[in-house]
Amino acid sequence: MTDQPTPEAVLDALRAVQDPDLHRDIVDLGFVKDLKIDGGAVSFHVELTTPACPVKEQLKAQSIEAVSALPGVESVDVEMTSQVAASSAGTPECALPEGVANVIAVSSGKGGVGKSTVAVNLACSLAQQGARIGLLDLDVYGPSTPTMLGLAGTKPSTDGEQLLPMEAHGIKTISVGYLIGEGEPVVWRGPMIHKLTSQFLNDVAWGGLDYLIVDMPPGTGDAQLSLAQLVPLTGAVLVTTPQAVAIGDVKRSLSMFNQVSVPILGVIENMAGWTCSACGHEDAPFAVGGGETLAAEQGTAFLGRIPFAPAVVASGDAGVPRVIEAPDAPDSAALTACAQAVAAAISTHNMQPA
Repeated sequence: MTDQPTPEAVLDALRAVQDPDLHRDIVDLGFVKDLKIDGGAVSFHVELTTPACPVKEQLKAQSIEAVSALPGVESVDVEMTSQVAASSAGTPECALPEGVANVIAVSSGKGGVGKSTVAVNLACSLAQQGARIGLLDLDVYGPSTPTMLGLAGTKPSTDGEQLLPMEAHGIKTISVGYLIGEGEPVVWRGPMIHKLTSQFLNDVAWGGLDYLIVDMPPGTGDAQLSLAQLVPLTGAVLVTTPQAVAIGDVKRSLSMFNQVSVPILGVIENMAGWTCSACGHEDAPFAVGGGETLAAEQGTAFLGRIPFAPAVVASGDAGVPRVIEAPDAPDSAALTACAQAVAAAISTHNMQPA
């Protein structure tokens, strides 16, 4: 009768399984948990740094294959779990909101590139994959989150001490759009924006969040500077369309975040080509590839390309984000791939030595 495998043998076998983003094996990374051996039956958990890991199934299959090859192993049961790594705690003057592991700015150099649409769908996609998500709409001059989440016209309540975020599609959200009347303009100077940013970060009952995504106003103004001063951002995701005028503006946004020491997680290229639903002809009204070229030039990650799709716009207007409305559609798949790339970039950043 073959002896049962030892824990040491199982762990040695699992050292062959490498995380492709972190370039280390899952044993060295501390991902292998709760290893149990009962005769020829081996079970363990692989605890990843995000539920939205794009290579989750690949790592599971490789783990099963590696352990199954050991003498005496008759069955292998692997459960994939996750524990999102937290960003730096910062300083007393610049600290994460209580219970929030990571704050990510979604920004652009100019308006009209679909930044808010991307931010909302990133948030919903990460929530679909099991992450605890908050969405803070800091676009005070053009708050669109309430409409895109189907919450237009609703008002948040309080618990007597803090503002309670609105909830939709599995995410918690706050926006100045919930606090003002429809069509009412926000005519504020910088100090008011700074105060609002602080209140939305610290006076909202966010609870436990893996990721707080912040939809920024376009440009490089007061909101960006206030956010960088008030909270230790894990990083910024830059959204651009492919054409030169947008690329030039996003370069300025990238430079601004570098100046205030905010890591750039990468670039998402939006509205990159479209396919005619009637005839199948493919076209590129805004060109293709500008965002990827920019990422390469600036030495940052290219997080993905999203096609121009009228259905994405229509779903936002209807209050049901595209990844919720049609999760299997090609444009939703592109948005989900971007969300997974963002989560992987955050994990890679947080796992770097201090």
